[in-house]
Amino acid sequence: MTYDLTKPLVIGISSRALFNLEQENKIFEDQGVAAYEEYQVKHEEEVLQKGPAFQLVKAFLGLNKLRKDRLVEVIIMSRNNPNTSLRIFNSIAYYKLDITRAVLTSGAEIAPYLKAFKTDLFLSANALDVQQAVNSGIAGGVILTGTSHANSKNKIEQIRIAFDGDAVLFASESEKIFQKQGMDAFLKYEQSNANMPLSKGPFANFLATIAEIQSMFKEDETVPIRTALVTSRNAPAHERAIKTLRKWNVRVDEAFFLGGVSKKDVLAAFGAHIFFDDQHVHADPASEVVPSAVVPYRDGDNPKE
Repeated sequence: MTYDLTKPLVIGISSRALFNLEQENKIFEDQGVAAYEEYQVKHEEEVLQKGPAFQLVKAFLGLNKLRKDRLVEVIIMSRNNPNTSLRIFNSIAYYKLDITRAVLTSGAEIAPYLKAFKTDLFLSANALDVQQAVNSGIAGGVILTGTSHANSKNKIEQIRIAFDGDAVLFASESEKIFQKQGMDAFLKYEQSNANMPLSKGPFANFLATIAEIQSMFKEDETVPIRTALVTSRNAPAHERAIKTLRKWNVRVDEAFFLGGVSKKDVLAAFGAHIFFDDQHVHADPASEVVPSAVVPYRDGDNPKE
């Protein structure tokens, strides 16, 4: 009997997002594939250190203990070849992560396999792979590497996910007006279109899937996922964002309309375990306090072009 991947939330994760492979990646970049493969084979019994998305992935897998049917599947999606993958699988076994599936492409593009595995979210340190995922209509983020959050000993009791608005949850149509015509034109446009829902951005469907998981839990149960909208929008541009989510019949648990205030401290207060933003100017400082990922614009959709 085949296993239906359309039912659980499917997260595709690169080995470099799950584990700290920065030293190994430097060998690959400086010395090439052969040197990288030799190093990985030689050290395949050495356990890899935790990477930037490790704690998040572990928490998502923990959701499977809360229901009879599996809520989440995590699949390794890597440009490694099978010969270099044993170190990754050995490390997965060491940390007792419930990950049993993998896509190993020997350097070929990952994107063609994302839809084949019904992927809802793809996290990778490879910007090209993430760009192709977003172009294919799949939520994808370039995880900002580093290990400052990977070795936290605090167990994640409730997964907290924070999203930027424009070009992440919503399409970039309004962002384009802001970039090309300025704030006054942006606010005027948003006011005049307050009752017109924004088009879906790359993470709209992912948010809807998260909302479905949240709805499985009763009012007297602790919902294991909490979401937040953390946006530079402020009044009066807040109205259209709220009405758009209402039209989509999805919710965010918290919303912060910052109007240019730094997102870093708000994200720290919220306790985000991952933050998705389309701009490095927000994601880079946020990554100092919470794990963060940059969402690339779809090809031809860059507001600054």
